[in-house]
Amino acid sequence: MAGIKVYGVPFSTATMRALVALYEKGLDFELIPVDLTTGAHKQEPHISRNPFGLVPAFEDGDVKLFESRAITQYLAEEYNDKGNQLFCPGDKVVKATTRQWMEVEGQHFEPTAMKLTFERVFKPMLGMTTDPAAVEELEGKLGKVLDVYEKRLGESEYLGCGCFTLADLHHLPVAHYLMGTDSKKVFQAHPKVSAWLAKIFAREAWAKVLALQKPPQ
Repeated sequence: MAGIKVYGVPFSTATMRALVALYEKGLDFELIPVDLTTGAHKQEPHISRNPFGLVPAFEDGDVKLFESRAITQYLAEEYNDKGNQLFCPGDKVVKATTRQWMEVEGQHFEPTAMKLTFERVFKPMLGMTTDPAAVEELEGKLGKVLDVYEKRLGESEYLGCGCFTLADLHHLPVAHYLMGTDSKKVFQAHPKVSAWLAKIFAREAWAKVLALQKPPQ
């Protein structure tokens, strides 16, 4: 049995975020499904792993975590000598800049993009009706965020610095879902953002995460 355990589902954006970091680090782990359809995430034993009743939950020996971005940072730092580096090597300013753009993802990109993903992706999956007015408003807000990204990516190959880091990785799940909808036009209106997405979507670790969503042959 793998020492590292992830409790979640491969369709969950937060679970996907943790999984891609594990694959980037080349670490062995066990993905333990949590049945969201029966509410298992709101019951014991999962509620003891994640007190908010969400996925994922993470265990690495005595280390127990439940927020995906905390999990990715733990993996980047604890397994710094494994796999791909998820913080650019450099001085404190480089690291601080990377952390700054990690905050941008969590504070500016994710809130709007996740609401848009709910309208575009999850509402149809749940048999609910997408609200066109909400979509239009959210696309406008996301476009303004991506205006900032477009400027940044004209200055740096990746968001945090000149190489792929957690600042980029954290965007993968939600951006992936939105690029499968008509809202992809918001990204496509930003050429440098589109080129950046193409690079991060092409990473081997991300392909492995998407492969987990395919039913067994």
